[in-house]
Amino acid sequence: MTATLRPHSTPSRLCAALLLAVLATVAGCQSSAKARDSKHATPENLYKAARKALDSNDYEFSIKQYEALTSRFPFSDEARQARLDLIYVYYRKGENESATDAAEQFLRENPTHPRVDYAWYMKGLIDFEHTPWRIERWFGVDSAKRPPASLSSSIAAFGTVVRQYPKSEYAHDAQRRMTYLRNRLAQYEINVARYYYKRGAYLAAAQRCQRVIEQYDGAPSVKDALQVMIASYQEMGFKDLQASTEQVYQANFSGEPDGNVGKHWWRFW
Repeated sequence: MTATLRPHSTPSRLCAALLLAVLATVAGCQSSAKARDSKHATPENLYKAARKALDSNDYEFSIKQYEALTSRFPFSDEARQARLDLIYVYYRKGENESATDAAEQFLRENPTHPRVDYAWYMKGLIDFEHTPWRIERWFGVDSAKRPPASLSSSIAAFGTVVRQYPKSEYAHDAQRRMTYLRNRLAQYEINVARYYYKRGAYLAAAQRCQRVIEQYDGAPSVKDALQVMIASYQEMGFKDLQASTEQVYQANFSGEPDGNVGKHWWRFW
């Protein structure tokens, strides 16, 4: 009988195997070369490589180079700058916890660094974007729950930039974001007050509104707070408190229509 060669004959398989072996060898050589280069690199070279990768949006390689730099040359000027850059790289890569840890570590170890304002700003920005904005739809969740802790943390970080570093290039944006978050918290408190009011807890509703007036003076929700307070006092029969609150309301909002002030105040950007 005459032997018939199949499409995938032994010589073809042998060539394919040799090709794979060559490719693996080349890749291994390149990897070994990179490892040798990284092992013998100077702080300057490591930083340049990390920065180049960052500018090219190669965050994975950039992080590896920055981490190698801070590990091998922890007291160099490049390492201090690398710790600052790592905050941004982690943030861009979406690793919020690592970014926050990097920011807090930098603040602990470099409290007098010329760019400490940037670390505070990034800490606020990370918490700002870490907040679950799904509840932005007028907080369509159980109104009795407290707002995310990251919201208050972000306000504190932005506030540090504004108060301690007023000339910082990040101060203006920090102030805008802080105002937005402050208004958001005030509105949250109003929703909680309305939650109590609808369930007949009028005293709790009035107390919640009083907190808004005391802690968030100037926020758009102050008008709503006064309205809920007036309605709550009326339900409880506290005529004197109702009358005094109405006087405050008339003195500040008599020329404005009823209802929510600035319906879309939360659309900041």
